[in-house]
Amino acid sequence: MRRAIATGLGLLLATGAGAQVRIKDIAGVQGARGNQLVGYGLVVGLEGSGDSNSTLFTAQSVANALQRFNITVPPGIIKVKNVAAVLVTADLPAFVRNGTRIDATVSSIGDARSLQGGTLIQTPLLGADSQVYAVAQGPLSIGGFNFSAGGAQAQKNHVNVGRIPGGAIVEREVPTSISDGETIQITLREPDFTTASRIAEAINASQLQAIARPLDPYAVQVAVPPDSRGDVVGLIARLETLTVTPDAVARIVVNERTGTVVIGGDVRISPCAIAHGSLQVKVDNTPVVALPAPLTPGKPVVVPQKDVAVRESRGKLAAIGRNTTVDQLVKALNTLGVTPRDLISILQAMRSGGHIAAQIEVQ
Repeated sequence: MRRAIATGLGLLLATGAGAQVRIKDIAGVQGARGNQLVGYGLVVGLEGSGDSNSTLFTAQSVANALQRFNITVPPGIIKVKNVAAVLVTADLPAFVRNGTRIDATVSSIGDARSLQGGTLIQTPLLGADSQVYAVAQGPLSIGGFNFSAGGAQAQKNHVNVGRIPGGAIVEREVPTSISDGETIQITLREPDFTTASRIAEAINASQLQAIARPLDPYAVQVAVPPDSRGDVVGLIARLETLTVTPDAVARIVVNERTGTVVIGGDVRISPCAIAHGSLQVKVDNTPVVALPAPLTPGKPVVVPQKDVAVRESRGKLAAIGRNTTVDQLVKALNTLGVTPRDLISILQAMRSGGHIAAQIEVQ
């Protein structure tokens, strides 16, 4: 899908969804899904950047870990500045087998200053059913640093979260079923009635001898042909390569935190006129020393002197015609000199006035 970038507005313009894509790029097979894992563990070997003694659960965890080696130490006397309590998360892919290595993410949950140089000790990773599906261990990769000396500090990236590539070993497989032998269900990642209907039409028009029908905007059911019931994986591989033209709802996505606006190419604009101006108020506070009258016992006093200046920039007017495209809208708004945050307000006002036929999604 082609995209044009209007740097003057910090705006992304997505053209209409007219290109054909493979079914595998917009949908998947029901049952072929992953699972999330989480575990609680300890990162050791830190250079004095671990949790403080006020993080009680870290000291208790260290005592519990030592107990496994028949070493009994009261938690109250343990110094944990080289240890940090962490949560370990990982995604267990579908069809994964025992012994497969997956990536793990390690995040501090105490008051550690950095996990740089640390090593995660063996941590069981649990699924939603509280069963252990993987075990993680190994040195952390931070991708940054945090150094301080003499009151000065230098930091790059976020140092309280690290990764262990291939650091978790799968210990338990998750049973996965993608077909009952007679049907396969294809699920769309973005639900849409039109796209689901087009997928069914593409499958029925192919030479796979499979019969498909859309169940809802999320799912398309495919009947497995008798000669493919012994090779369902091969049938799915051939289904995934079929191409369709997906449809999408006209949508404008706004991220007010970053000032990013994404306008879809299917957005329709009706005639209107846009005026944009800004009002700036500047208040200066200048301290002035007021001296007492001569021959009086008074003392000099510092009095704040405030100057208020109001400036309103000259507003401009841009006309939006009947057949205006998204590109033309951007050019018109660029003539007004609007910023991305001003653009957000303009688009919301145009939506409220009924001049934009699109959904506005604020993130």
